[in-house]
Amino acid sequence: MRFALLSDIHANLQALDACLAHARAQQAQRFVFLGDMVGYGADPGAVVDRIMLLTEEGAMAIQGNHDAMAVNPPAEVKTIGDSSAAWTGQQLSASQKDWITNLPLTLHDDSVLFVHASANEPHLWRYVYDQRAAKASMDAAVQWPGVRYVFGGHVHFQTLYYRGAGDGLMPFTPQPGVAVPVPKHRQWLCTVGSVGQPRDGNFHAMYCIFDTDRAQLTFHRVPYDHYAAANAIRRIGLPEFFAARLEDGR
Repeated sequence: MRFALLSDIHANLQALDACLAHARAQQAQRFVFLGDMVGYGADPGAVVDRIMLLTEEGAMAIQGNHDAMAVNPPAEVKTIGDSSAAWTGQQLSASQKDWITNLPLTLHDDSVLFVHASANEPHLWRYVYDQRAAKASMDAAVQWPGVRYVFGGHVHFQTLYYRGAGDGLMPFTPQPGVAVPVPKHRQWLCTVGSVGQPRDGNFHAMYCIFDTDRAQLTFHRVPYDHYAAANAIRRIGLPEFFAARLEDGR
């Protein structure tokens, strides 16, 4: 099975469509959406519609923190993230909100665990930024029997860790388009990056393909019309910061 793993779309329809097209060209057989479908971007309703339709065709999806905020916006707006959640919630239909509300925080499929943030108390949305946090997530994943792979998003970067001979984790720096062997006799944790809001100085969208038959993981960067996505944010009057960061990849 070739899984296309997409996370942190953040209502960026242009980036989502580009990654879906790229994944289909790579013969992806099943899509997995790892949360934060909405928030920050201009097209939350259209993005959710795309993903809802794909789940009817066999895709899998889990809830992220921005998805949760959109269906239950903060009572008091204190940050630009709060304001984005309030606006996003107004754009979603009742059926879209019900669908998001009923999404799980994790999905367990054979040797794979999908989670938006960390497997260590997923509802707390812990960031897996470094080896210590990656180890905590991987250690927590043992509560799901047989898990050898943990895939998540949340941090907007593409990273890969594996457990070596000892108890510690070894980081691995992936290269776009280069298949990485991820044999099942080791334990692996991967953050797949952000489709709709890259933050590493490169505006190209991010996603991964996991080939279970070959035990290979390939990180991808996909160009898209990021200016159109940024201008859509400006047209609807969301904060300029949300638009500028798409153009800068930050």
